[in-house]
Amino acid sequence: MILPSSYLATLWLLVISMICWGSWANTQKLAGPWRFELYYYDLAIGFLLLTVAAAFTFGSLRTSELTFEENFLLTGNRNMIWAIAAGMVFNLGNMFLAATVSIAGLAVAFPMALGTALVIGTLWSMAFGAPANVLLSVGGAGLVMVALVVAAYAHSSHLDALLEATKKAALQVDPRSKQARRTPRGPSAAQAVVLGVVSGVAFGFVRPLLDMAREGDSGVAPYGLGLLFAGGMFVVLLVLGPFFFNFPVSGGPIRLRDYFSGSGRQHLLGVLGGLLAGAAILISFLTAAAPATARVAPGLSYALSQSGTVLAALWGLLVWREFRGASDRIRTLFAGVLILFAAGVAMLAVAQS
Repeated sequence: MILPSSYLATLWLLVISMICWGSWANTQKLAGPWRFELYYYDLAIGFLLLTVAAAFTFGSLRTSELTFEENFLLTGNRNMIWAIAAGMVFNLGNMFLAATVSIAGLAVAFPMALGTALVIGTLWSMAFGAPANVLLSVGGAGLVMVALVVAAYAHSSHLDALLEATKKAALQVDPRSKQARRTPRGPSAAQAVVLGVVSGVAFGFVRPLLDMAREGDSGVAPYGLGLLFAGGMFVVLLVLGPFFFNFPVSGGPIRLRDYFSGSGRQHLLGVLGGLLAGAAILISFLTAAAPATARVAPGLSYALSQSGTVLAALWGLLVWREFRGASDRIRTLFAGVLILFAAGVAMLAVAQS
């Protein structure tokens, strides 16, 4: 199997992974009114296609070294189960992340979900992992938690401002009315926060499961890990997909047959989203398995792996303009969220060094 063999190759792969992870959700936005519950089936297909193609090409090309098939013959059953479990837990978190994106946008969903995961991962490492700089770890996690609180407050304030503006507009339409017509309110800020936190809690436990899958001489190699990971994703999708159909986070219930009413463009966007997300995850497996001489410093690797969250939030704020019309105060608060998050990641990255 082919692994990064130089420092520069590993560095470039980490940058590509960051861009892919920070950008895959743009395909969900581009799909327009296509429900995320249906979009996600195409995403899972794209993810699986990428891992299968990578395993049977890059995972098998260099026959002078161990291929992914040969690794499967040597891998312990327990390691393979942990790999599948990691995919299941990841998909639980990612489906809730997609749900949060559908009701709150990228600028809220990614910091809320990945920030929660970052805090949980930090606490896990402090309790069970290798010792790190405790002061920097606590400080970095604290800044990220403050960023989450500010994000929740800013999002709630923005929704309240939108609701108030809608009520005033309704009164202006009929000035004789003493009371504005009842305005249907969309998903609340609390709903977005809960979905994002649930997503983050699930994401926070993916890395320990992956570590157990790769543990020891019988650990799962990157390309086989990607296949098992994708298989675990489909297991969860078969259960959680119908759940979201019947208990949607927004809109009415839907049926599986509605999947076939989507346009070719919407299906292709979903598959593209899966290819991007799959590339981000698979590259993270490859860089973690790179030879010692080709590995990037832990602090830099950590910073790049977490920077996809900031990139996704910037897509939401600057390109999709998710807070178009918001007051300067709310925009300032969201700028503060990104600054706090980036500062927290920087402190945690230094703690890893």
